Amino acid sequence: MTPRILITGASGFIGSFIIEEALNRGYETWAAIRKSSSKEYLTHPAIHFIELKLTEPEKLQEQLKEHCSLHGKWDYIIHCAGATKCKKKADFDKTNYDMTRVLVDALVALQLQPTRFLYISTLSVFGPIHEQDNSPIRATDHPCPNTAYGKSKLKTEQYLKQLADFPYLIFRPTGVYGPREKDYFLMTKSIQQHLDFSVGYKQQFLTFIYVKDLVSALFLAIDKQVNRKAYFVSDGKVYSSRDFSNYIQKELKIKQVVHLKCPLFILKIVSLLAAFVANCLGKPSTLNGDKYKIMRQRNWRCDITPIETEIGFRAMYDLERGVKESIAWYKKEGWL
Repeated sequence: MTPRILITGASGFIGSFIIEEALNRGYETWAAIRKSSSKEYLTHPAIHFIELKLTEPEKLQEQLKEHCSLHGKWDYIIHCAGATKCKKKADFDKTNYDMTRVLVDALVALQLQPTRFLYISTLSVFGPIHEQDNSPIRATDHPCPNTAYGKSKLKTEQYLKQLADFPYLIFRPTGVYGPREKDYFLMTKSIQQHLDFSVGYKQQFLTFIYVKDLVSALFLAIDKQVNRKAYFVSDGKVYSSRDFSNYIQKELKIKQVVHLKCPLFILKIVSLLAAFVANCLGKPSTLNGDKYKIMRQRNWRCDITPIETEIGFRAMYDLERGVKESIAWYKKEGWL
C-alpha cells in the first residue's frame, strides 16, 4: 500500500523540499497550507492540499474524521509549520506550541496517531550554553533558551515527550540554508555589493545544514524506524563567521569585499529600535531583541553522533558545496 504523508508548513522553505522528496519516494503526499500561502514551489499535480483548522480544536477533529473516512489516515506527519518571526512574543507560543498541541491532541483523541510524527524544532532550544569552553552542545545538556522562539519550541518538545507512547521524532537543525531561503540570501546580496557585515569581536563557532541534507535525515529516520528520539542535525563541521561570506565571495567571483564588524552594544540598540518601529507599524521585524540574542551567541557547536550512529546520517553537502549550489539556483531563478 502506498504510504500517506502529511507535511505542515508545506509552502515554506523547508516544507517545499520535504514535499519534493515525499513525491520522489512515491508517497501519497498531502500539503497543509493556509489559503494565503504561496504555491510557487508546490506545482506538482500529485500534491493533495488541505487547510487544517489548527486554531479551532473542535473543527479540526471534525475535519480529521471526515478526511480519514474519505482518504484514510496519514502514516507519517512531518510538522514543519511554525513561526520564526512574530509581532509579539506571545505569538510564538500560539503558533509553535498551541497549534502543535491542538493537532496532536486531535490525533490522539481520534486514535489517528501516525506511525511517526516528525517535529522540526531548533538548536535554539538549548540557548547560549558552553560559551566559556565552546564545547559541543549535547542532548544530555540542560536546555536554557533565551529567545521567545527557542522557548516555544522547547515547550512543544516537552509536551510531545510527556505523551505516553506517542510516536514522535524531534529534529533540532542548526542554521538551515539553501535555494529559496531568504535570510541567508540577504548575505549574498550584501557580498554582491562588496560588503560583509558581522557582529561581535569574540570568535564565533557556527554550524549549518543544507536543506536537502536535513530532508534526507527526516526520511532516513522514517526508514530506520527509530522512535521517541531527538536529534541535532548539522553537516558535522564547524565554521568561523567569515567562512560563509568567503564562499559566497568565491562563487560570485568578487575580488574585493569590505568586512565590517559591529560591536554588540550597537547591534542591541539597533535591534531594539527596529523592533519598536515594526511594532508601531504592526509588522514583525527581522531584526529584534531575539535576533540580537541569536547573533550574539558564540557557540553553535552540537554533537551529531547520535544521528550518525543510530540512523546512519551523513551530510552530502559541506558549506562550500551548499553555497555553490545555492548561488547557482539564485542566478538561474533571477534572484541575482
